[in-house]
Amino acid sequence: MKNLAVGIPALLEDGLKVLIYAGEYDLLCNWLGKPRSFKLVDARQNQTEHYLANDMSFLKLICAGNSRWVNAMRWSGQKRFGTSPTVPFVVAGAKAGLMKSYGPLTFLKVHNAGHMVPMDQPKAALQMLKSWMAGKAAMAGADSETDT
Repeated sequence: MKNLAVGIPALLEDGLKVLIYAGEYDLLCNWLGKPRSFKLVDARQNQTEHYLANDMSFLKLICAGNSRWVNAMRWSGQKRFGTSPTVPFVVAGAKAGLMKSYGPLTFLKVHNAGHMVPMDQPKAALQMLKSWMAGKAAMAGADSETDT
């Protein structure tokens, strides 16, 4: 697996908008990064092994947690992003997630979604993309609906 996260700071420094989102119930790409226990089953040998996610080198980046690696990412706006407020992401009058944004970087935790946010929360996923592409992703406390 190739770590593409290392290239994101260069994109931000070039002023390209970056949206990173995660479902709050995602078991693969944990939004926060608390260590979890995994049960891996080898069907060929009918064996089950338990692992702590942070002890498995190939899962370290994934289990670092999207929020933690985004906040720890080194770029010129890191400090301001870190102190930016977390605001509600509202879709059709209902709170659909929590969002943090500064400059070209936006991070969104989508409520009631797992790894497949568009499948779990299609209206929120569509609105997330429409708002972000229209440059309105950081609307604090307002309904995130757009006319586009």
